[in-house]
Amino acid sequence: MGRVISLRFYRIYDIGREIDLDQLERELARSYFTARASFLRVNPKSIMMENPPLVLKMHEVSVEREGITFNLHVIARLYDIGAISLCFLFEDHDAPSSALEDTALLFARHEGISSLFTIYLKNLGEILGPHITNLSIESDFFEDYTIYITDRIDKSIDPAVLLSGERTHFSPQMREEIVRNSLSYTTDDVAILSYDSALLCNPETPTDLIDLIEFANVQVLELRYYDRLLTRQMAKMYDDMEQADRMPRFRRMRQYHAIMSQLMESYAEISEITEKVNNLIKVTEDVYYARVYATVLKVMRSSQWSESVGRKIEVIHENYSMLSEEVRIQHSNFLEWVVIILIAMECVLGLLRTAH
Repeated sequence: MGRVISLRFYRIYDIGREIDLDQLERELARSYFTARASFLRVNPKSIMMENPPLVLKMHEVSVEREGITFNLHVIARLYDIGAISLCFLFEDHDAPSSALEDTALLFARHEGISSLFTIYLKNLGEILGPHITNLSIESDFFEDYTIYITDRIDKSIDPAVLLSGERTHFSPQMREEIVRNSLSYTTDDVAILSYDSALLCNPETPTDLIDLIEFANVQVLELRYYDRLLTRQMAKMYDDMEQADRMPRFRRMRQYHAIMSQLMESYAEISEITEKVNNLIKVTEDVYYARVYATVLKVMRSSQWSESVGRKIEVIHENYSMLSEEVRIQHSNFLEWVVIILIAMECVLGLLRTAH
């Protein structure tokens, strides 16, 4: 008996700067089909997103795996926080029961399509380059994810095989671990979520759940990006401070001021953007969607990345405070010496006047 199956292969990238989506949409709409993402099946107040991503449809591509040709739709989404999502989508509306599992294994860990991501990312860069100043995309830094979708719960499909990407004799403990994050809204649907993939069984296309999972991946990618950026900035901060400590006092103070200026700029900028990342989307009234979103973030260890970013921002702030105190002390010492010199000069002048 036929079924509807769908596989969505994602990679999320960062461009290191925020995007003015309204302006970009106006400019791209002249040559490309564009739209803004929206949630379809929930009350608009249930899921709030201040600035929905811009959707850009790209040309389809065919890929061959073990003698079978697969036609893939390609969709790019651009997020105002500076993230780009590329998705290769395969759909079959009349597939045999085994097709989802067999197809999933053909593309396990994005086997056979990794090069396509590189090609389409380059194409996307050429499209966006004229509209985004100094566009730079790191092709080797990304978050990848796969979503498997079918229109019914079928016992012939093994979730452990799908989510692990291999057929093997799983131990009961390992099987339980793989499928432990399972959520259902009705008796006819289930969402099984793991670190790098998800299985959605639903009589209706679960568009909103698909979007929620993508948004969670965007959030985690951005937290990883800024965690790495902060690590680099902290290393530079310590090098700059060590270099300043070897300078003469007056040059040292000027260098301290320069470092403090850089620290405060980084602190303000990254604090603002990470606040936007953590509030990319708010799920308020819909309990089920809120649980799905929270579960995806949990299994992807979003809280660990968020805490790491928070700690590094705090260290930067502490070092700013330390340098500020050091500058204050040195300035106070300088003023004390100025007062001492002035008093000494006054005494010398007094003695000279007395001598005459």
